[in-house]
Amino acid sequence: MSADPTRRGAALRTVRASAGYDGRPVVHGMSIDVAPGQVVSIVGPNGSGKSTLLKSIIGVVKVMSGQVFLNDEEITNRPPEFVARAGVGYVPQVDDVFGPLSVRENLEMGGYLFSGKETRDRIDNVIGYFPALGSLLHRRASKLSGGERKMLAMGRVLMLQPTLFVLDEPTANLAPAMAKRLLHEHVRQLSVDGASVVIVEQRAKAVLEISDHTYVLAGGRLRMQGSPAALAGSREFVDSFLGGGHAPTGAPARADVQGET
Repeated sequence: MSADPTRRGAALRTVRASAGYDGRPVVHGMSIDVAPGQVVSIVGPNGSGKSTLLKSIIGVVKVMSGQVFLNDEEITNRPPEFVARAGVGYVPQVDDVFGPLSVRENLEMGGYLFSGKETRDRIDNVIGYFPALGSLLHRRASKLSGGERKMLAMGRVLMLQPTLFVLDEPTANLAPAMAKRLLHEHVRQLSVDGASVVIVEQRAKAVLEISDHTYVLAGGRLRMQGSPAALAGSREFVDSFLGGGHAPTGAPARADVQGET
């Protein structure tokens, strides 16, 4: 079932969006819907178009057909700087911090629009989210651990206090315990505090634990969607995307999963 293009109040909607490179679409007819305060995850195998979809939302990859809306304003193919100023914070999978700069300097780069005092206040706010950064303000970003680096990347985006966070595989290259902590303690907290989150993640089991809704991509197309509990009760989803095995205890025997064609 596709998102309703007339629906109002969504933080983010894509309506039958196709996007790609050099005139060739990688994702086809993609309709997703992120409500205010939701964590919406996008999962699927490598090469299914997950990152391309995110990049089309933020204006890095061209939308060839369809539309993208942010808070009911169309932002289809608007430049990335416009999308950022409109309230979207994007954390890429790689090249997410400035390695030669200190942690403080990275955060200051995120707050380049503000006065000195407001920048300092916003850095204090970021440290409230990521206390581990407080003792690392003078350390070069290139010297941080993987988990510290990802917290800094998210913190730099948080400096602009976006209403929508777009996260591309934030747990890539992290140890399982650190990945789970990042998802549960930090990504989920963004939505608790009122922001919306759309997250691409390879760790499907882990991200389902913090998601309100999940979209499943394969071959550049939307194959199914539903709540995490519903997907966990879908034999097709478990076999194809969770590596088989049994659905978690308490999952419904028959899932209310919406398939896509």
